[in-house]
Amino acid sequence: MAAFFVATFWAGLAQANCRLALVLALDVSSSVDANEYDLQRLGLAAALNAPDVRHAILQGGNGHVALAVYEWSGFNQQKLHLDWSLLRNHADIDQAVAILAKMSRSHDNFPTSVGQALGYGALVLKRAPDCRRQVIDVSGDGVNNHGYGPLAAYRNFPFDGVVVNGLVLLGESPNVADFYRNRILRGSGAFLIIANGFEEFKTAMTRKLFREINELAVGHLKHPNRTQGG
Repeated sequence: MAAFFVATFWAGLAQANCRLALVLALDVSSSVDANEYDLQRLGLAAALNAPDVRHAILQGGNGHVALAVYEWSGFNQQKLHLDWSLLRNHADIDQAVAILAKMSRSHDNFPTSVGQALGYGALVLKRAPDCRRQVIDVSGDGVNNHGYGPLAAYRNFPFDGVVVNGLVLLGESPNVADFYRNRILRGSGAFLIIANGFEEFKTAMTRKLFREINELAVGHLKHPNRTQGG
C-alpha cells in the first residue's frame, strides 16, 4: 500500500511539472506514396533527435514535455504510434526516436479527412498528462476531401485552450497552404511551416518542433477561436 501511494505521488508530481503536451498528426492519405512516407517517418525521427530539439526539450523550460504521435487519413483511419511519453531525459528521447523510426504505415488508400484527424487529436489530448500548454501539430499535403472539415471539428470536440499548428507539404494541392492557414490554424500564436515537398520534411519538422517546444511566437491569429464555416 505504501508503495502505491509513493508511486502515485511521483506520477502526480511528474504530470504537475509538465509544461507541454504535444500531439503530432501525420498525413498518410492516398496522396502520400511509399517513398514520401519514408521521408516523413525518418524525417520525424531525425527531427526529434536533432541536438537543438533535444536541448529545447531538456533545457528549454521549467517542466517536462509529453509527446504523442498518430497517423491519419480517412474518416476512421487513424493510428496511434506513440502514446503519451514524458521526455524527461536523453533515454526517453532515444526510446521515442526508435519507435518513430520503425513506424509501419497504417493505411495507404484512403482520402484526406482533416476534420476527423483533428477530432481524434482532441481525444488523444484528453488523456494527456496535466500540462500547462496543449498543442496539436498537423502535417499534410492536401485539403479536406472527405467527411466534415476542421471548423466543424472545432465546434464539436474539446479544443478549449488547445493550439493547432500546421506543416504544409507543397506539391499535391495548389490550395493546401491557404487551407491550412484559413481552416486549420487555431489558438493564440498558432503558426504554419511550409516545406517544398517531402524532401524538406525533416528540416521543416525540426524548425517546427524547436519553435513549439520553446513557445516561440511570431505573430498571432486575428481570430484564434474560429467557429464559422464547415
